[in-house]
Amino acid sequence: MIPGMEPLPAPPPQPLPLEGITVVAVEQAVAAPFATRQLADLGARVIKVERIDGGDFARGYDSAAGGLASHFVWCNRGKESIALDLKDPRGVHVVRQLIAGADVFVQNLAHGAAARLGLDAATLCAAHPRLVAVDISGYGASGPYADKRAYDMLVQCEAGLVSVTGTPEQPVKAGIPAADIAAAMYAFSGVLAALVRRGVSGRGGPVEVSMLDALAEWMGHPLHHAMHGGTPPARTGLAHAVIAPYDAYPTADGGRVLLSVQNDREWRRLAEQVIRRPELGSDPDFATNAARVVNRERTDALVGAALGGLGADEAVGLLERAGVACARLRDVQQLAEHPQLVARERWREVGSPVGPLRALLPPITLPGGGEARMGDVPALGEHTVALLRAVGMADTEIAALRRDGVAA
Repeated sequence: MIPGMEPLPAPPPQPLPLEGITVVAVEQAVAAPFATRQLADLGARVIKVERIDGGDFARGYDSAAGGLASHFVWCNRGKESIALDLKDPRGVHVVRQLIAGADVFVQNLAHGAAARLGLDAATLCAAHPRLVAVDISGYGASGPYADKRAYDMLVQCEAGLVSVTGTPEQPVKAGIPAADIAAAMYAFSGVLAALVRRGVSGRGGPVEVSMLDALAEWMGHPLHHAMHGGTPPARTGLAHAVIAPYDAYPTADGGRVLLSVQNDREWRRLAEQVIRRPELGSDPDFATNAARVVNRERTDALVGAALGGLGADEAVGLLERAGVACARLRDVQQLAEHPQLVARERWREVGSPVGPLRALLPPITLPGGGEARMGDVPALGEHTVALLRAVGMADTEIAALRRDGVAA
């Protein structure tokens, strides 16, 4: 080592970005819980207010996760659960006490319910100027659909997602709760933006997100195609509506391999190195994407014949050597053992009332800082007593609330 050129000491790891932030959430199902789980993973303290009669109804969706509901396990790790009856003024008073010490409040109750309780964003932000308060709804606070019940599949239909998903003969819903997830991620980013603004102005403020608005934004490509081109993209199953070849093709071992040719240079490589017919690279029926889309059946037949005699591994290897983008068509069990996730050590274990459960690290990685805080999945009311004590209640008051069914 050259004298005087010793390496600088590594800086200490940075804290998680939301350490010190407290979130109170009156939440259920997926949209709000998934949003607040992102906040918990980044270090926020999240206090989840649940019904005393069974809690968040997502707890009852199934029992696939070792006896717990898979939706609940997915969306609620790292939270503290307090069970309160919000039909009783004493229960609402407890929530207001919790909010008084919080930075963020999130709710996705049925339309009008939060306002009746005085827990809507406008009311709370008027009382607590530094508070960021989030209202998540199905269709927004106004308009003819404001009072309409909104569940994920219903919003997928209203937003047109179902119309562009599926086969030419049959529209289908997305296999994941796309409307809930879209709303959750805009609520999450809305909270982060509002906290940044508060750091500058000193004031929090309301954040409004609707499932329809969120999913309509995600429909950008087919929406603009229809508005400006005059026709919506056709449903094409796994194929791409305006690119060919871009589909999944069966292999000799029963697998399926999806490939995507994005430009005519890639087509020429595919024709030469995979289909083994280099003349197709200049054939006017196939040389351009527009021609291949017009001749989609013939194009697919050529690709299918080339891959159909190969095993999936062999087909993927051949396509990768040719520089053609490709993927295996995996099921969710295969995703759970995906070699890329394993190699990058993306799996962790989180605690739960039924013991440790596997969970993925969140997608946001912050090098140089601490790892995401992946806390336990709470039992219903697991933290009720501790939280009631934290807002100044004596044990005799707590006992009275529990005796009267206001807290559990």
